[in-house]
This record gives sequence, C-alpha cells and structure tokens, in this order.
Amino acid sequence: MRRGTTARRTSPGSDPARALLVEALRGWSGGTGTSPLAARRAGQALPGLEPAWSRLVEVPDVYEERRESNTWHLLDTLASLDELGATPVGTILCVHGNPTWSYLWRRLAAATFAQAEAGGTAWRVIAVDQLGMGFSQHDDDTDPARQLDDRVADLGRLTTALDLTGPVVTLGHDWGGVVSLGWALDHPEHLVASAVLNTAVHQPEGRPIPAPLRLALAGPVLAPGTRGTTAFLDTTLALARPALPPQVRAAYRAPYAGALRRQGIRNFVADIPVDTAHPSRAELDRIAEGLRGLTVPALALWGPRDPVFGDRYLDDLADRLPHLDVHRFEGAGHMIAEEVDYAAALLTWLDVRVPGGAAASSDTADAVPTAASGVSAPAPLWEHLEARRLDPATALVEMAPRRGTGTGTGGPRAVSWRTLARRVERLAAGFVRLGVRPGDRVSLLVPPGADLTAVLYACLRIGAVGVVADAGLGVRGLTRAVRGARPSLVVGIPRALAAARALGWPGERIAVDPLPAPLARTLGARRSLRDVAELGEQALAATTLAHLAPAPGPDAVAAVLFTSGSTGPAKGVVYRHRQIAAIRDALARTYGIGPDSALVAGFAPFALLGPALGATSVTPDMDVTSPGTLTARATAAAASAVGGEGPATMFLSPAAIAAVVSTADELTPAEREALARVGTFLSAGAPVPLELLERAEALMPAARAHTPYGMTEGLLLTDVDADEIRRARAAGGSGVCVGRPVAGVTLRVAPLERDGAASGDLTDAADVTGEIVVAAAHVKDHYDRLWLTEHASRSVTGEAPPAGLRWHRTGDVGHVDGEGRVWVEGRLAHVVTTPSGVLTPVGPEQAIGASPRVARAAVVGVGPVGTQQVVAVVETLPGARRPGLAPADVAADVRAHSPVPLAAVLQVAQLPTDVRHNSKIDRGLLARWAAGVLGGGRVTAP
Repeated sequence: MRRGTTARRTSPGSDPARALLVEALRGWSGGTGTSPLAARRAGQALPGLEPAWSRLVEVPDVYEERRESNTWHLLDTLASLDELGATPVGTILCVHGNPTWSYLWRRLAAATFAQAEAGGTAWRVIAVDQLGMGFSQHDDDTDPARQLDDRVADLGRLTTALDLTGPVVTLGHDWGGVVSLGWALDHPEHLVASAVLNTAVHQPEGRPIPAPLRLALAGPVLAPGTRGTTAFLDTTLALARPALPPQVRAAYRAPYAGALRRQGIRNFVADIPVDTAHPSRAELDRIAEGLRGLTVPALALWGPRDPVFGDRYLDDLADRLPHLDVHRFEGAGHMIAEEVDYAAALLTWLDVRVPGGAAASSDTADAVPTAASGVSAPAPLWEHLEARRLDPATALVEMAPRRGTGTGTGGPRAVSWRTLARRVERLAAGFVRLGVRPGDRVSLLVPPGADLTAVLYACLRIGAVGVVADAGLGVRGLTRAVRGARPSLVVGIPRALAAARALGWPGERIAVDPLPAPLARTLGARRSLRDVAELGEQALAATTLAHLAPAPGPDAVAAVLFTSGSTGPAKGVVYRHRQIAAIRDALARTYGIGPDSALVAGFAPFALLGPALGATSVTPDMDVTSPGTLTARATAAAASAVGGEGPATMFLSPAAIAAVVSTADELTPAEREALARVGTFLSAGAPVPLELLERAEALMPAARAHTPYGMTEGLLLTDVDADEIRRARAAGGSGVCVGRPVAGVTLRVAPLERDGAASGDLTDAADVTGEIVVAAAHVKDHYDRLWLTEHASRSVTGEAPPAGLRWHRTGDVGHVDGEGRVWVEGRLAHVVTTPSGVLTPVGPEQAIGASPRVARAAVVGVGPVGTQQVVAVVETLPGARRPGLAPADVAADVRAHSPVPLAAVLQVAQLPTDVRHNSKIDRGLLARWAAGVLGGGRVTAP
C-alpha cells in the first residue's frame, strides 16, 4: 500500500485508451501482451511508427487499493528483431515527458532496427507511455494524481513485469529524464549507461522555475491550459524548429482528445517541485544527489534554445556527473528529438561507450595527453612576466584608439614589462578575491591589446579558463559562444556588455574601464578592471599571489578559443596549459621568436602569445573584426613602434595583406623605410595567392614571406616560404602549397571515397588526395560540449598517433607531393561528387582565376551525391551588376580556362566569405544559391 487513500477500482478493459489506440492504428487487432498487426493505413495515422512495435501490457498497480493492474502501452522492437534473427545486446529504455508519449522515440526504434537489419549491433528499444499519458491507462478525475516517486516505482513495476534484465541503457526527455534516472539509480544491477535529452534533476533554492512553467502552474491557468484546452500541448509542439508537419502534430495529439484524456497532462504539470514543500521535492532531491554516485557512461544531447530546460540545468547535470559526455546541437530546442538526428548520435555514442552492450572500462581516447616519458613539463606561460617583473623595457604597444571602451582615449599606448607583470598580478589576486576559482570560465570580450593581454594572463596564472570569442562572429555568433561557454565572469567593453545585458548572456559583468554610474547600472557592471586590480592590491599587501592561488599544472584547462564559424556554428576549442605552451614553443622553434624579438601582430591569436614568447608585440591600428581595414600606413606605424635594432616579425591575415598592398601608394618614404626593416612576415588563417605574397615582398624587401598552415585547433602545422611556393608551382600541382610539416607535427592523409567521405586508412604515400589528419603536442585538447564533433575529429583507421598524442581530422582535403610538400585542395564538405569521381575545388578555381575576365572563382557541386554537376561562380572584371547566369562571352572564357567540364557558369558581384578572415569563400552558401538559381528560383545575391 503506497498511500492511505482509497481509490475507485476501474477495470483496465473499460479504459478508453484501448479504443483510441485501435482507432489510431487503424485495424489493430491484437490483445494484451501481443504484437499488434495493423492495416496498411496505420502509417497514415501515425507517420513513422511501425504498428508491429505497439503492444499493451498489464502490470500490477503501485497502489494496492486503487486497482489490481494498469494497462501500459509501449513500443517494443523485440518481436521484430526476433523475426530478423537478431539477438539484442541490450535494451534502450525510453521515457517521454509531458505532454508527449512514446511516439517521441519512433526514430530511435527505426534506427536501431535498421542498424540490426544491416548487420550492425542490435539494440532492443522499449519506449513506454507513462501512466495517465499516451495510450496507457488513464485515471479518472477522482483518482489521486501520481507523483514523481510513484512514476519511478511505476516504471520499476513495468520492467519487472517485462522481466527486463541488463544490459539496460536509460533514455529520457523532459520530466521523463528524471523518471528514467530514478529507475537507473534503483536498478544498478541492470544499468550500463544513461542518456538524456533536455531535462532537469534539480531546482536551486531561491531561483524561480522557468517562466513558461510558472505560467502553466498559475492557479487560474493550470486546469484550463492543460486539461480544459489543448493550450499546453499545442505550445509544446509549437516549440519545434522547423515546425512539425501536420501529420506529426496530429499523431502527438491523438491520445489527448477530450479533457478527461488530458487529465494526465494537468497532473504532470502540477507535480513539478516548485519549492522544498512540494510533495515530489524529496524524490527529486534523492535522484539529484544519487547521480553523484552514478559511474556508468552518461550522455546529454542538448538543444540550447529550449526555453524551459536551458543550459543552467545542463551545467547542474555536468556538475553531478563529471564524466558526462555532452553534445549541444546549436539551433535545436525543447523538441530536440524532432529537430536533429539524436538517434544516430546515441547509437554512435553507444558504439564507443557501451560496445557490445558492456560499458567500456576505459577510453584511452579521452585520456588527457601528456608529454612523452622523460620529457619535463613545459615552462609556464607567464615565465617571462615573472622573470622581467622589474624590466622597464616595452612589452607591448597598442596602436589603435581604444574604441568603445568608454574612456575616449587614443593610441598608441605602450606598456612596459614591469607594468604588465604588476597589472597581471593585481588582476589575478583581485579575481581570486572575487571568488574566481581554478576551472571557472571568464569570457573576454575585449579587443586585442594591453587590456586583453593582462586579463588573459591573469586568468591563466590562477587557473581560470579564458574564453576568447572573436567579435567578428557577430551578435548571434557571440551569443552562442558565450552561452555555450557558460562563463562565471564576462569582462568587456561597453558595447559587449550592452549585448550581454540585452541578450541574457550568463556571468557577472565587469567593465574594462570605469563607467559613469548610470551607464554601469544599465549594463549591470558593478565593477571595472580598475576595481578588480584594487581588490588585488589590497590582498597582495597581506600575502603573495602564490599563497592566494597556486599555479595551475600543465594538464589544467587554460583557454577556450572559438573557431571563425566559416564552416558552421563557431566551435569552442579547449586547450590545456601544456598545449598552449607547446604552441609557444613551436612558434619560437620555427621562426626564431624569443626574448628581445619584436612582433607586429595583425592576427589576434599571435598577439596574445607575445608575452609568453618574451617578445615585444605591437597591435596595429585596425578594426580586428574586419582585417580589410588595415592600411599600409598603419602597418608601417606599427613596424616603427617596435623599436630596437633587430628585425621584426609580422603576422597578418590574407585579407589584411591585400588591404596593405592596395593602400601602398599612400606610404611616405619614412614609412617605406620602416617596412623595409621587417625581417619575416607571415600570413595565417587562409591560403594566400603567390601574386599577393610577391606584392607584399615588394613592400618589405628584407623580409622572408611565409604562409604557415593552421587553424584554431592547431595554429601552426606546416610552413612554406615564397621561394618554395615558386618552386612547387614550377613543378606543377593542384591546390595551394602550404609547405612541409613543422617540427613535432605528424601529418597523414585519409583517402577520399567515391561518395566524398574520407574513410580509408591513413597514408603518407605521395599524391593521394584525402582529408588532412595531424597529430602534435600543440593541437587542441577537445571541442567544448561537442562530443560528436570531437569523436568524429579523432576517428581514423589504420596507423596509431605518436605516443601521448591524438589524431585530429582537419576537415581540409589535399595531398602530399613527392617532395613532402602539403597541398590543400579545399574543405571536405565542399568536395564535389560527380559521376566520374570526386573533384576538389581549389585546383579548378585557380585555373579559372587565371582568366583576365575573373577576379575570383568558386567551384561547387549541385545535385545529389554521386551525380553532382560542376558549377563555377565567379566575380568578374569589371564587376557584375546583376547576379545570375554569366553572359555568354564570360561563360565561354571561364569554360576555356576550366580543367573540368562545367554545367553552368554563374556570376556575382562579390563572393561571400567568412566573417573572421574575409578570405575563406563560403562554398556551402554558394552551392545552395546556385541550386536555387538553376532550379528556376528568384535570383538574388547569395
């Protein structure tokens, strides 16, 4: 007996669920415990649901005095697997939330069956309709409402009746996540893994539940909104993006026709533990605390746009389950099961974490990379700051006016090693006084320069994690980055803090400079960096920084750097201290940069490494969000500001170099002399045409021109100078020659298949085109909360990586020639799969670009994989006035230069490029645009 209440006994046979299910499945003629057979029209009623999986099961009621048993409806793929002759390795037990039902899991059932049918691992899927929901037994309005502990016990009675034993993987969504995790804690002997879609297991005291739930729970709204009408149901279904097809919406609504059928929806909402006095709060707390002892593999597949179960609940889960694997699907929300292929994601994860139905005892791919045996830990990143803490020499120079800081001051601004070291120390101590602890994340929305450098090194020194996202991502991209990175603090200029306030970015806000009180209140910035430094100075008057904050070890997380977003949503790339130190050492080793060297850094990642190298660094006067704003005169001014007798090293993006050479006519003789003192210049971030390098060489005649190849995940992988590029071009080759791997980098190629996938064993053979795969001590540790992306980036076959390292799939395609030089031929996602084979785009683009009628070209594929047609999209000389089909004479000239047949030639005024470098062509966008144009759609600019 569960409670001292008396409930009217109801015969299971009289429950209208059976009749509704029969009607929905159109011709279902089964009975309790059987596998129903449906008429052909069943699929029209419930699209995507195989009727053979639907069954009813009688289970003793958890309340002895209410009724003898309840009728449960569930989807069960066991009978279909038996017919297939496939023996399941385990069961995935799926629990829906409110107001959905087992229909939510139809795609997983279909995916697991298809996998078994193809000869892969067979998983049985059991997806239940919780009591009072879907087509399971519904209570009438005189029965006491089920509470959370009842639902966990209900599920246990069902699995007992089904004689379900391990291995079991639980999977839940919404409040079904809590119920499934409750079952997991109660049945450890059967459990091998747990997974959830958006859910919550804890409601912090003093924090309100999400607004949509508060509205649904409001007294006057609860009954009419959940039971009396379909408002709650309709609102939930409307959260899906894109909108659900009408047939799917109808399928979700099928069990809930009439107010009595929606009593369970009402009861479920009323059972949300809004405070500590709620009857279900104790069970929720039991489950929440019990998770801290759950050691089986765990996974969260998350939709960040969920207005109910947001990232704060994901953070709570990750805190309780430190080993939790997380994959955030940017753009997905509450109805994540309808918006993304969660089934493929789960099955991929199970193959890794629970192969053959048994939880893996360890996963060496997740081990933190360490130095090879006998190799000492790297010097800390702040080594030179400590060594030169009394040095009055210049450490960095900021040439740009401090736009948007609220101070109105302008550049240049020189900072000595002594001043920088002292400011870093004071900020570090101040952050500690504010409660920042090792592992806490600090979002740095500060332009490159003295302020960003000081804050970043202060974070590094105390073990806080600096989160650096380029302002060039735009408001939408920055919002995704900051929310996904879940910072404790946001340090920013007023413009960034205004966005943080307006868009609800997490974290306490700190202004770079003191702000007028009204503005500070408006932006929610109670402190400035000056206030933080004053707190630090007070703390350091009584103790030392070493006492306040022991230095982090080499394997502590150091930073999260966001990618440019040129190939999809920007990804957070996690680096440990050991790996950033290895980047520093690779730069020093490759280019001879060290103490007393000078850097002109027009490329933000390298500007931040200046103090770690012990070099004086100068940031030019430019808008870092738009590299094309750099001028030749600003570059010369930065070169002059370096000072000293030795030659300077200059880092610029390709777009910045193009801007410099295009404004070279404005240079004075003195400015030309300053550029002539540059000893090395490097262009990183995207391929650089040789012609552009040669124009830059003319401006800097004493400099060696290098174009290192790298990415956010590995800033320096190969290097080549202009002389080598000329030799490579003379020898012939398709693509962009990026030179040879630098010391410490192992580079291989994963050959391309006919469908454009790179699935072959790794090879170092010459002239094999495939995806470029690398391993090095200075390659990223992992992607932040993108488990699937990280798994895919490591998954290779054949050769193992060097000891202590991991492979990283770059997403670039290319080959290695007979001289050991690497050639990049484009992005894997942009490979064109024609009937005659795969085509990489860069080679044909270079050939078409040789036409005097073409400024730039992009080659894309239109049509289904394997039968794509090749289309060229060009910027013409002179520029095209209207986008669309190129004129006949232009098209003829382009075809004459193209090494491959072209199905069409299109023209645009300007090819779309990425937001960070302004130089990577967005071929994906162009392919979609070309398909629309050739399909007869309205012609607008891409």
